[in-house]
Amino acid sequence: MNIFDKRKQDILGKKDKSFIGGWDKKIVGLCEKLNKSKNYYSTSSCSGRVVLMFDSNKKTYGLFLKLYHGVVGFDEFKGDLQKIVGKSKGKIINFKQEPCGLHVACKTLQDAQSLVDRARKIGWKKSGVISSDRRFIVEMFGTGVLGFPIIKDEKILVDDVFLKEILKISNENLKKSWDQIEKLRKSI
Repeated sequence: MNIFDKRKQDILGKKDKSFIGGWDKKIVGLCEKLNKSKNYYSTSSCSGRVVLMFDSNKKTYGLFLKLYHGVVGFDEFKGDLQKIVGKSKGKIINFKQEPCGLHVACKTLQDAQSLVDRARKIGWKKSGVISSDRRFIVEMFGTGVLGFPIIKDEKILVDDVFLKEILKISNENLKKSWDQIEKLRKSI
């Protein structure tokens, strides 16, 4: 067994350490297809999400207050926001909508470049090889990001009209991410 195959076996055999404890449903098909290939395996993935989180420069346990990996309805979001507002205690809580993201280990530089080319062609604009010393890692992100402070000093900073518009845009961005995931899955 070569080094790439050994690393692939080790990585895919490990317990999931993500905040949600598994793959997002919308990206499972893509990850499974990559992992079945002899030249690729996924090392991390996200189908896109909306997050309410404490303002911080570091990812730490307890940072995320609420994660949504599907379309977010106004009533659900407003209810969750009302529950969270009391937890701010002088801290800033941010709203973030992030696109799909994926890290893939590739057997060769040519495999990595081929994946980058396919990803860019279908809309994963922020795609490139980020590591090439011990292994070739491709990092890919979709487009469409929103982020702003939403709670400060136990007060919601925006009105319902703004929230409805932001959720509409966020949901559209998430749907674009899911479309990009499916297009990439089909292209592999």
